[in-house]
Amino acid sequence: MKVAVVGAGAIGAFVGAALHRAGAEVHLIARGAHLDALRRDGVRVLSPRGDFTAYPEATDDPSEVGPADYVFLGLKANSYAASGPLVHPLLHDSTAVIAAQNGIPWWYFHGLPGPYTGHRLESVDPGGAVSATLAPERAIGCVVYAATEIEAPGVIRHLEGTRFSIGEPDMTVSRRCLDFSEAMQAGGLKCPVEPDLRNDIWIKLLGNISFNPISALARATMVQICRHPDARVLVTEMMRETLEVAARLGSHPKISIERRLAGAEKVGEHKTSTLQDLERGKPMELDVLLSAVVELAELTDTPVPTLRAINAVADLLNRTTSTRSIA
Repeated sequence: MKVAVVGAGAIGAFVGAALHRAGAEVHLIARGAHLDALRRDGVRVLSPRGDFTAYPEATDDPSEVGPADYVFLGLKANSYAASGPLVHPLLHDSTAVIAAQNGIPWWYFHGLPGPYTGHRLESVDPGGAVSATLAPERAIGCVVYAATEIEAPGVIRHLEGTRFSIGEPDMTVSRRCLDFSEAMQAGGLKCPVEPDLRNDIWIKLLGNISFNPISALARATMVQICRHPDARVLVTEMMRETLEVAARLGSHPKISIERRLAGAEKVGEHKTSTLQDLERGKPMELDVLLSAVVELAELTDTPVPTLRAINAVADLLNRTTSTRSIA
């Protein structure tokens, strides 16, 4: 099995190291000091499950790698439309693209039976630019339940979780999913193949859609939001509206809002990735987390006044912050 990891950051390098340890041919696409360290010292994984070092190939030029069986995307979703130069040299006729993203994916309605089959969401696939770069038929969905961070160039700190749920957009259990799952498990990771990955997408999204924008707007950690009475009510209402949109699309994730809140509170003084992006002057990944669900609410005629209000203010913050960083 030949796997190319595009965006070999905290998650991508962690997955690449695990697959390499399992015997796969792995190529990491990275840049800068991180790439230099990967070439020189390999991927050093520091984990409560045991430290290890793997030595996959690393480059900043995907043309050196050539076509692979799987392309694992470790990029933020707002980079997908421009990822063609990185991804296209890695593709052959049957290459699968595994997108480890939060939020609503560009392939959401691909292969989904019902009235919205093939529908394109402008918020996640503007003008069809993502689908043109990453053909939906290549996509394997992936919901990440692992937490990692780059502690230093080439050094990945694994904080918790080893689960990477994957699944086909058309809800079949394919050979390509089973093969990738087996390789991930051989590398020490959990990788269940879910017949309906969309339920996992909504479960993960319940937290992202509420905590991520609020954390950026309030500059607050997860536990601070949970322990502020009015903020907790706000999160609860955002989650309730999100579950209503999911239900109108035929998804019924089996998790309660209180259980989701309790899990978030246990995370403690953690800054969401959105807040971290804001503090670093980077664009916040809100389109797939929040704007997409507002668009889905319009599609399904679902009232979501709280999501709309937070989306408006968060989008304004994103735009003004981006303007300042450009200036």
